[in-house]
This record gives sequence, structure tokens and C-alpha cells, in this order.
Amino acid sequence: MDEAGELERAYRQEATRIRAALAARLGDVALAEESVQDAFIEALEHWRADSVPPNPGGWLATTAWRKAVDRIRRDRTGQQKLALLAAGIPPSPVPGGSGMPGEHDPWAAGDEADELLGLIFACCHPSLSRESQIALTLRVVCGLTTAEISAAFLASEPAMAQRLSRARTALRETGAAPRIPDPDQLGMRLGEVLAVIYLLFNEGYLASAGRTPARRDLAAQAVALNRLLYTLMPGEPEVLGLLALMLLHESRAATRFDGWGRLIRLADQDRSSWDRALIGEATRLLSRAMPMHRPGPYQIQAAIAAVHAAARRYADTDWRRIRALYDRLLRFEPSPVVRLNRAVATRFVLGPQAALAEVEPLAVELDGYRLFHAVRAELLAELGDHEQASTANERALELAANPAERELLARRLAM
Repeated sequence: MDEAGELERAYRQEATRIRAALAARLGDVALAEESVQDAFIEALEHWRADSVPPNPGGWLATTAWRKAVDRIRRDRTGQQKLALLAAGIPPSPVPGGSGMPGEHDPWAAGDEADELLGLIFACCHPSLSRESQIALTLRVVCGLTTAEISAAFLASEPAMAQRLSRARTALRETGAAPRIPDPDQLGMRLGEVLAVIYLLFNEGYLASAGRTPARRDLAAQAVALNRLLYTLMPGEPEVLGLLALMLLHESRAATRFDGWGRLIRLADQDRSSWDRALIGEATRLLSRAMPMHRPGPYQIQAAIAAVHAAARRYADTDWRRIRALYDRLLRFEPSPVVRLNRAVATRFVLGPQAALAEVEPLAVELDGYRLFHAVRAELLAELGDHEQASTANERALELAANPAERELLARRLAM
């Protein structure tokens, strides 16, 4: 393998680990990220002239630490931090006691799992907006470039660079430490992390805008982050629940679009092509979460998805069970979107008239939500009111930005 290929391999394998370890010791996510970038630039220069070192990860970690120390020395306000680091005062000391690591891997004594999880919690600090949390997580934890993140957000690269810079500055100003929160704060902060992961997954599963109907790379990043959380926090039932939920959705990924990129509705998907291995894994995760007796919204949504997965045919779906699960979900999330989803189940349990009676009161809150109008259109059409159904479909089409959704709605209007 040439030097460029070796550097790319080292980056993919080591960058996140080094960032997490450096952030844990410096107490500064932005400084850690900048120092790792500097280290890889130096590697690109040196590895072309010299041979690749025997331990690329250790070389990069040592260089990143030196770059961080250099940045602190250049900053007058960093002199006190440098003294604390050298004295071994929190942030935690580095091996060797002098504040400067040796040529071995300087992070060998650290707990990599805790450091990486701490980095995720820092990126999802409640002082940041949800979009900034997602963008910073993609950059610092997942290692995506600013260009890749800007493409995911449908934003310009300069605008995304500014957003990331503001997020880093906000973390510095709040003094957010890249560590796992204390037990009394863990519940609130874990909810933020899980919400960011699920939003990231949903954007990958069905893109909110753009020419591509789905972003499989984003969905894969979300699943990978959740797998990491599960490895580090196997006793948190909502971590298991969200992973089960995403795996159940992923099990259908290959059947959601046809060869032309058109969306295939759940009722029309080839269930024999669903990934039974993922369904089995998700079911086992739910089986581990339930005995913990700490139910939550992700576990309930996963249970709903599991009912769909268990039905060999759409006609075999246990809609009564799904409706009962939505009743439970409403206790945790009494939102109009959950009520809309419950109404879909009501349609198959009590009929379209009863379902429409549940949908109509949601008009004010969900007028700007495309799926409200799409569901209402289907119910109206089933009741024979084709004129109002067409109007509702037109409104849904007006609100939809995903190309596959727009094609499906346009197809329905043409029928």
C-alpha cells in the first residue's frame, strides 16, 4: 500500500479514537479536532518523504498531542491550561507525568470507550441547536468532511464551515467537558444523543430534500453510532430500543424503492426480501430491553416495527396490537404526529370513518406536515369523497420535497 493509502487507512481507523482521547485530556473538543487535523497534514508531508512508521496510530497520536501543546503555548490564555496539564491536574494527566507523551501510543492507558462516548455527549451538548449537534457529530465523531456535511444539509460549504466554527466556539464558552455526564444528568443528556442519532438516521432513510431519495451513508453512520452506544451502555433500555428500531427499518431498505428509484409502499413491498437476520437481531435487542422494566418511546416504536416485521403478508398485520402500542406511545409522546399514526391503525381496526374522525382535529397543528394530508387523502378516497381527496393529495405534493415521495403522490393524483 502507498503512503497516501496508508494514511487514509490510518485516518479511518485512528482519527476518531485520537480525537476522543485528546479531547478527554484537554477538555476542549475544538482544540482536539484542530490538533488531529494538523497531525494528519504533517503525516501527509512526512510519510511521502520517509517510510510509514511501524505504529502509524501511535505516531499520529503523539504528533496530535504535540500540535495541541504548541497551540496552547501560542495562546496566552492557554498558559494556565498548559501548566495544569503538565502537573497532571484535571483534565487527566498523560502517561509519563511530564505532560508530554513518549514515542509510544500516548493514549494506551486511557479508556477508549469512555473517551469516545464522552466525545459524543460533548457534540450533543444542550447548548447547541439540534442541527449543530448533528453537524458536529458528523464531523468530529464520524469523520465526515465539511463538504460531505454541507451536502447532507443541502447547505453551502462556507455556511457549514461557519456553523461548525460557531458550534466549537459555543462548546468552549460553555466549558462543556468531553466526558460522560454525571449519573444525575445522564438521562437528560442521553436523550439528546439518541434524538440526534435518530434524526440522522431518518435523514438517511428518507432524505428531506435533494435529488437522492435516501442517503444510505447517513443511515449507516447512525446505526454505527447506536451500535457504539450499545457496546458502551448495554444496560440502557432506550439505547437498545433505538438500535432495534433502526435495524427493523434497515431490514426493509432493499425493498423500499424500485429500479427507477420510485417509493414502494409498505403494503406492496416484497417481504420475502426483507433481511431476516436484522429482524432477528432487533427482536433479541427488544427481548433484552423489556425485562429492564424501563419502557420508553424508542422501545415502543421498535415494538410497533416488530409487529409489522412479524406479518408475512400485509393483510396479516396485527393492527389492534399496533393501535394499542400507539396508545402506550402517547403516554410518552402526546404529539399530533403520534396521533396521526394511531389513526392509520384505527383505519384497519374500526374503519376509515373512525380514522378520519381522529385525523380531522389535527388539521391546525399538522397543516404543514405532508403526511397528514397524504393520510387524509387516502381516507377520503376510501370513503368516496374523491374531490376532497384530490385536494388533500395536491397539498401533500406541495409540501413534499423528497423526489420519491413526490413521484408517489403525483402517481396517486393521476389515478
